[in-house]
Amino acid sequence: MAERWFRSASGAPIALRRRQHSACCRELSVRCPRLQLRSLSAVTSAVWLAAYGLFALSENSMVLSAAIFITLIGLIIYLHFVKIDQESLLVIGSLGIQVTSSYASGKESTTFIEMSQVKDVVINEAIHMQEVIYYLCILLWDPGDPEGVSEVVPLFQSSKPRLDCLIEVYKSCQEILEQRKPTPQASGIK
Repeated sequence: MAERWFRSASGAPIALRRRQHSACCRELSVRCPRLQLRSLSAVTSAVWLAAYGLFALSENSMVLSAAIFITLIGLIIYLHFVKIDQESLLVIGSLGIQVTSSYASGKESTTFIEMSQVKDVVINEAIHMQEVIYYLCILLWDPGDPEGVSEVVPLFQSSKPRLDCLIEVYKSCQEILEQRKPTPQASGIK
């Protein structure tokens, strides 16, 4: 198991962990920085100070209770539905690709794509707010058009690794995807 440090598109440090289970099975995980207690405390303090200011003006204790309640509910929603700590890609050459997102609350979201549906894994580029960003995506076969693509599945949407990290993940995926393609001798073509 090898771990290397990279930067995300926003400049935050992220860790890429590569785990080789077998010759045709590899797991790649991108770990984002954990929730910082300092930023959490700053936001909570700001909300509660604003609530205290409103309480001082209105002399209504419900303002303070509502601020505490809203802060706690907001934190629970953020940890359970928004803050992703780790995104993993498990590539099994004969079976498929499993994409997992692990949230700060411990919740996991998993998607599995059968290898028969996978056309390729590519690095794509997009222009966003006057800058070029790169992202890794899985191209799925179009059943109606053998040369076409039916869907593009973007990967690592939360961590947004920079190009150097994406190239490493791309090469690792391509090593396994190349194993499933028949060689000219195996298919009878000479």
